[in-house]
Amino acid sequence: MDVLSSRPDVVSGGDALVRVVAPSGVAVDEITIELDGVAVTDQLVADAGTGTLQGVVTGLPTGTSTLTAIAGAGSAPAELEVTNHPVNGPVFSGPHQQPFICDTAHFELVTGELLGEPASANCSAETRVDYMYRSTNGRFARLPAGVTRPADLAWTTTSAGQDVPYIVRVETGTINRSIYETAILHDPATAVPAPSSRPKGWNGRLIYRFGGGCPGGWYIQGRETGGVMDHGMLEQGYAVASASLNVFGNNCNDVLAAETMSMVKERFVEAYGPPAFTLGWGSSGGAYQVHQIGDNYPGLLDGIVAAASFPDVVSGTLVTATDAALLHRYFTQTAPDALTAEQERAVSGFGRWGSLARGASSARRIDPREQCPAQLPALLRYDPVSNPGGARCDVYSHHANVYGLDEVSGTVRRPLDNVGVQYGLGALEDGVIDVDEFLDLNENIGGLDADAGHVSERTRADAAALDTAYRTGRILNGGGGLAAIPIIDFRLYFDDRPNGDNHQRFHSFSTRERLIEANGTADNHVMLVDELDHGGFNSGAPVARRALAELDAWVTAIQEDTAAAARPIERIARNRPEWLEDSCWTRGDDPQRIRESQQPEIDGTTCAELYPVWTSPRIVAGGPLANDVVKCRLQPVAAADYPVEFSRDQLARARRIFPDGVCDWSKPGVGEQDLAGTWLRF
Repeated sequence: MDVLSSRPDVVSGGDALVRVVAPSGVAVDEITIELDGVAVTDQLVADAGTGTLQGVVTGLPTGTSTLTAIAGAGSAPAELEVTNHPVNGPVFSGPHQQPFICDTAHFELVTGELLGEPASANCSAETRVDYMYRSTNGRFARLPAGVTRPADLAWTTTSAGQDVPYIVRVETGTINRSIYETAILHDPATAVPAPSSRPKGWNGRLIYRFGGGCPGGWYIQGRETGGVMDHGMLEQGYAVASASLNVFGNNCNDVLAAETMSMVKERFVEAYGPPAFTLGWGSSGGAYQVHQIGDNYPGLLDGIVAAASFPDVVSGTLVTATDAALLHRYFTQTAPDALTAEQERAVSGFGRWGSLARGASSARRIDPREQCPAQLPALLRYDPVSNPGGARCDVYSHHANVYGLDEVSGTVRRPLDNVGVQYGLGALEDGVIDVDEFLDLNENIGGLDADAGHVSERTRADAAALDTAYRTGRILNGGGGLAAIPIIDFRLYFDDRPNGDNHQRFHSFSTRERLIEANGTADNHVMLVDELDHGGFNSGAPVARRALAELDAWVTAIQEDTAAAARPIERIARNRPEWLEDSCWTRGDDPQRIRESQQPEIDGTTCAELYPVWTSPRIVAGGPLANDVVKCRLQPVAAADYPVEFSRDQLARARRIFPDGVCDWSKPGVGEQDLAGTWLRF
């Protein structure tokens, strides 16, 4: 006996798709199913051919209950403990965040209508089904009532070879205080879909789309999902799902995103049956989600495409952004004429000076006043004077359930640190800046207080927060679920944009380094690098569309491979399609593919020369490419550690600047440790 719609300990909404397999010699019609002693056999459909009973069992009480299968007199019953949670959540993300602003009244359905006013304080809305069709002029339109074959109806041939009318069944509702949508090809002239009567047009695969962003992603339900009316996916027969809390611009908390995805996928399976596999598709803030859900909540995703990727928010983005903010302040306010623009760029590590300003702007997401969503009333917002107990609009406060509160300040504990970081060390070693410039920079760069205000002292991380960040996977480990699934890293090159960008290529190598550190290999990680003008990241663009098809083939081959393997990654490596290997495409018109192992260099290979890999302030300071050390371990300042000569006075000054010592990057970071496990609760 098994729950097919979710793990048995994270059931939600009072129902679950259950399968019972008859023991040898027992007919399925001899089996009785009970829920806490009450017969529910009639809720399952018996299939004598397969020897199974399957169906959605309803009426599960909140909390733990027991399903029992009895195969006749004298046989031992099978029991399965199921833990059900409210459809509004939470399941494992911890207590609901308050305040929380409903957005159903502003959510636009696929039909163009609005979902309507919320029905409860949990922002709930009645579940509805709408039918859309693809017209022969290449547009989606609402299917008229009572009509199943409009005159301009298009047909499509799915990846499974089925010729079906291009009609899409879209379900919209609320789960976990989030608005969700699912879309699937279904001919309304046929039976209503169910696990026992799956739509002919469904190719059996589910794609979960994750939306981007992060700033302002707190205290709101959200007015959009990651989008389900994706022609490039639907025309091939893929089912598509998403939810508003899986858009990081609405919810920049990967635990809550994982919980929402788990509950929405559960609802999908109860409606249509288990997919052969589920693929994650996300860019930027969506890439955070596919990485961390894949690693920390294995089983939800079977393969991922991560575009414009960062490893995570805590180490992948916030460290780089806050370093950029401190440098930008020094360069523009503290010592505006101390260095040339090229020297400043070299200290930052970025390919363009503009990326420094862009990074500094990104650091506003740690300021509790800067990036409140428009929906959050001003009266509810934090102000240090007029409303110190108000809602703090920053990414750390949004993770209060994860990190907990500091007992003295009452603010959320932060895993953020720059003690001992020698900014510009690489530029000093390369002769781009001199010793006095290096010392002045580090003497005056300072840190950020709990309200993101600049202070003269360096930022010190909370020790408990550091421990939690590593132990729970807020800092991407790579050795959890990601060790057992294929990963395609699709990188549109933004590093050389004239005004800079945050989506820089080195982040892809940070993820790869973590996979190697955790698993000894990155054979499940493929990098594809392309120019933005070649179509972008969407299922209709040539490279992205091919990547999706090849990921499908890869996961399919893995599932069909029953030969022995010592580790899942061995099965992944031997089934990787020939097309899926590290590559870049030439720039300009008529792009040509270059199959070449991607290297973290500015030059030296064809792809590196086309798409140079720049770095970050922390890496220039000597930090590892994995970018996973938030707080470094310290060692005394020593003249022998520098390739340039320090005078006696300069060395004494360095020791005053770094009284506790400087970073020893050869050692693991403070608090760095393996995952405590997966499917953790908060």
